[in-house]
Parts: sequence; C-alpha cells; structure tokens
Amino acid sequence: MSVFFLSAPPSISASLITSRSTTTVTSSSSVQILPLPLSQPPPSTLSGRLSSNSLLSNPQTTPISSSGCSLNCPHFDSCSGCTHEDNLHRPVILEEATTFFKKLGVSDFTFDTCRLWGWRCRAKLAIRGSWSDPLIGLYQEGTHNVVDIPDCKAHHPSINAAVELLRKGIKILNIDPYDEDERTGYLRYVQMAVTTYNTSLPASERYRSGRVQVSIVWNSRSETSPSFEKLNDLATFMWRNGGPNSKVHLIHSVWANFQTSTNNVIFGNRWRHLLGERDFWEHVGGIDVYLAPSSFGQANTRAFDSLLQKLHKYVPLGASVTDLYAGAGVIGLSLASARKCRKEVFICCSDCFEVSFISSTKIFNLNIFRSVRCVEINKESKLAFEKTIDRLPSSIDSSISWHLADTSVEPLSWLVGSEVLVVDPPRKGLDPSLISALQAIRSAERKAMTLESPTFKAKDEKRPWILRAREDSIEIPSRTTQEESRSLPQTLIYISCGWESFKDNCMALLSSKAWHLSKAHGFNFFPGTQSIEILAVFKRGAGASVKKKKSGKKKKKKNKPSVSL
Repeated sequence: MSVFFLSAPPSISASLITSRSTTTVTSSSSVQILPLPLSQPPPSTLSGRLSSNSLLSNPQTTPISSSGCSLNCPHFDSCSGCTHEDNLHRPVILEEATTFFKKLGVSDFTFDTCRLWGWRCRAKLAIRGSWSDPLIGLYQEGTHNVVDIPDCKAHHPSINAAVELLRKGIKILNIDPYDEDERTGYLRYVQMAVTTYNTSLPASERYRSGRVQVSIVWNSRSETSPSFEKLNDLATFMWRNGGPNSKVHLIHSVWANFQTSTNNVIFGNRWRHLLGERDFWEHVGGIDVYLAPSSFGQANTRAFDSLLQKLHKYVPLGASVTDLYAGAGVIGLSLASARKCRKEVFICCSDCFEVSFISSTKIFNLNIFRSVRCVEINKESKLAFEKTIDRLPSSIDSSISWHLADTSVEPLSWLVGSEVLVVDPPRKGLDPSLISALQAIRSAERKAMTLESPTFKAKDEKRPWILRAREDSIEIPSRTTQEESRSLPQTLIYISCGWESFKDNCMALLSSKAWHLSKAHGFNFFPGTQSIEILAVFKRGAGASVKKKKSGKKKKKKNKPSVSL
C-alpha cells in the first residue's frame, strides 16, 4: 500500500472493563433505560492517598440503580471539572436535546452512556503551589487558583496514580512549581494521556492496565537551559518508579514541552522525548491510532469508539467520503478500514517531492478518485496520520488523502467528488462559509461541473507512477486523461461537541430546505458535566419532516337536489 499527503487546498477557479448502558429516548418526557450493568462507583470516602497498587486494583462490576449513579467525589465543591454529582447517566441537557429532535421529526433519538467513573483517559493539569506542597489539578472557576484533585473520580485510575508519583518526585527532588506572578519556578502543567491498548494482555484487562504518557510542561526555552538537569532528574524518577522495572508498570513514556510564554497557552512549540516508548497507540473505530503528545485526542476513548461504530452504519458501502476538521483522520481512516470506501483506486502519501507508486501498471486503468479525503488545518496532525495509515490492514484498497487546509476557504471545492460529508468541528461549530456552501448546495450542482480539479490534473510524464509536489497542489502524472467524480454530498454526518452551536447550525441547514434531519444519537462523553456529544445524520432534500402536511379533512361534495318527474 502506498500513500501520499496533500498539503495544498484545491483551486476553485473555473475496564476497568467497558460496560455500556443505552438509553433509548421515546419522548420528551419518558426515557427507557435498558438494565445493563455499569461499573461500580468509586468509594465516597477515602482514608489517605491511594497507592499505585490500590488505584489499579480490579474493580467489581455490579448492576446499580439509576439513583446510584452519583459522582461521590471529594473535590466536587471546589473543582470546576464537573457540574453535577447525581444521575451521571442522564445529563441535565438530555431532556432539552430530546425535545429539540422530536420537534424536528426525530422521535427515535437515542442516548448511549458508557463508563460513568474513571472514563477520562486524557487530562491537562496545572501545577502550582510549592515543592513541599504541590497543587496538581484544575483552576477554580473564574480564577487562576489551582484546586488539587488527587482522587478525581473522572480520571482513569492510572492518571491518579501517575499524579501521585509526580507529586512525590516534586517533593523529593525539591522542584519548584511555576509562579505566574513572579514568572519563576519550573513545572507549569502536565498532560497525562492513557493508552488502554496492549495486545500482550487479554482484551478484558487492557482498560484497567492502561499506561500513562506523561508530558511535562517546563518553564524554559529548551533542553539547553540550566534547569534541564532538574527536569531530567524528575523524568528519571518517574521512570524508575513507574517504568517496566518497577513494581507496577504505570508509565508509558515521559516527554518534555518547553514553554516560557506568559499567556494561557499550555504547550510551547518545542518537544523532546525523554524516556520510554516514543510511539503512543490507541485502538478505536477498528483501527490502531497514533497520537503524538501534541495531537488532539478524545478524552473518553470508549465513548468515542461507540460513536464510530454507530457512524459506520450511516455510510453506504463503497461511498466516497470527505472528512472535514479531520485532525489525524481517525474518522476517515476508520471508515476506510471498515471497507466502506470505493475500491480500485490508489492511496495517497506524504508531501515529499517524489514517492514511488505501489504499482506502475495500476495507474493506466485508474479512474482518479479519492475514496477518503481528510482535511485539517493543524499541521501537527500530519505525523499522526502518516503513522496511523502505516498500521492499516494491507488488504485495504481504497484511496486515502490528507490535506493541510483551512475548511473555511473555498469550502465548495472540498465537497466536490464526495457522496458523504463528515464534519467534526470544534465547540464553536461549522465555519459560516461552509454553512453557506451547504445551504446553497442545490444551486452549486452546475457550478461544481465547471470547477477546476480540486487536487489532481492529468499531465504527460515518462514515469507516470511518480508523484510530484507543487507549491499549492499535488499532481499525478498520467499518459491518459482521467475523469474525476463531480458529485456533491447526498449525506452529511455532523459530530458535535458543542450543543448550542449545533442547534444553530442545524436550524440554518434545515431553513435552506436543502437538507433534512434523518437520525440523531447522543453520547455521554463527559459524565458529570452538562456536555453531550451528538451524531446527527442529514440527507439532501427537504424531507417529510418539514413538508406541510395536507389536511386530512376532505371537502364534501354538495349533492344536487334530486328532481322527481
């Protein structure tokens, strides 16, 4: 399998074991809860700090009642992370979402909730205080005062254990946390990311045995600063006490990020791998996914996996897909792996200047067409895409490409050639220009036929299997002119992490009558908060839900008076 990356935008000139509880919403006032077991909640009171061994002990799995879905967290009153303690399986916003979708004709809205405790596998924590009493946690609401959260019930137990190990290292090595006022000290933040994918263990044991990638944000410009020795000592301490030769293999790797900025940006641009494994992998959506420390990763990996499995059902077999706001392309690659994408086309690769094609004979009979096209504005995602695609099954024979581009610029050009459009925007929702393009998609059909090729042009070349990168496009030379699909999406799959922005975007799409809402599902990505993840499926056309219903009353015909002779 050969792969190319496309960096230029197109031209537009001419468990703990996972236990799942599924709630099927039948109306705005009634909810059917399927009696599936949930993991037992953590104890409500803790005597002292838990050790690594006790944090990683195997919890019992027992059915609990709805009233038992309580957080029981000692930090709830001071920590800004969670907003409600009770009914974790039913966020406050669920009733509003149910009513919203019912009014739009979706009466079978469903809500899936996976783990309620220990679900967070990725956490960014501030470090303040002093070396003798370090505070590692989140800012108190509306302030820059850090709340220490050693026993967070949302964190995967491995994160809590790694935090305690870090705390111990700070004290023993006398390492000063960062002071925002004086701009002194060393430790600013730490990112803890858990990988629960370990093929050496049975699948049932992988979640609870998750290992932590520790990324320390250090207050210096680089590893050449005088303080680097202290950083190296801290990393060595954590590796010695949590690495493969320790009693509990807790630490996956230790990384350093160097940041001296006075703003609120957590990470700087300079990274260094210090100890442990360099590559961090997770398994979601049926594929192995690589994540660099700088990559965006879902905090709730089990809930994200559930969403991807549901998403697969709405992509027709053999469809061409464009994945916007794609990040490392996890959604698009997951669809390719599920054999949902058109075959007998090539796979695209890096933005290097020359890459050999997998087979020089294939290109002559090739209809140039990209089955999965991933578009992302963050250049840091490129490495993750490249490594992830290397682990895809060799049996995949679909076209896959990744583009470094701004979705808001000439968005129509990214829609051309796709039957299914998947969007996973940030919390603020879709870019206005993309919404406008989707609203006017019916009138864009004719314009799409005149657009210049979004990525490829045919060009004579003595070696047609060679790819050459240009300043703003990738060209695939061929001895024959190839045709490209000019179709526009018939299905729009919207994944939303921002409820308010989704509602606005949804109503904007429906108001144009270019789309109608076909299905909607909710996912409990962040138990204990008012957030809800939405998977919504839109189809082209106004749809039955927005058509005016004809009155069932029929006008009675007036009978003419009979005349008897």
